[in-house]
Amino acid sequence: MKIDQLDKKILNHLQQDSKKTNKEISNDLGLSVTAVYERIRKLERAGVIKNYVALLDPEKIEKAFMVLCQIKLIQHKKDFLNKFEREVTSLPEVIECLHVSGDFDYILKVLVKDMDAYREFLVTKLTTLDHIGSTKSIFTINKVKQSTLISL
Repeated sequence: MKIDQLDKKILNHLQQDSKKTNKEISNDLGLSVTAVYERIRKLERAGVIKNYVALLDPEKIEKAFMVLCQIKLIQHKKDFLNKFEREVTSLPEVIECLHVSGDFDYILKVLVKDMDAYREFLVTKLTTLDHIGSTKSIFTINKVKQSTLISL
């Protein structure tokens, strides 16, 4: 699907506030409400817009302790990778899991209440998964930049 400048402007509006109405977007862009509606539906059908979500404040829900956990598996066989990926996706504390190159195989982004909660997660959940050879935890000190906006 070819995304033109108007589509990009609509997408920027929705990335900033997905609750913005078609009328608000149409007023800003000088388009009819119907034109905005049709473009958004086209972007949804094409899978450009995957979902609409509410972004939560981790501090207000006691999940402000962010850890980047590097995982090294004992082997790189496909069935080991697949099993690990299936198991790690079931852990609610893990909000992102990235298969990466380099010294480690995966990087997990983990949100928990505090250091004690992370220790409990590490000991009772993460290290019980099969095929993990080693882990390395990186504790965040401060968020310098955090965004969900993708530059268009």
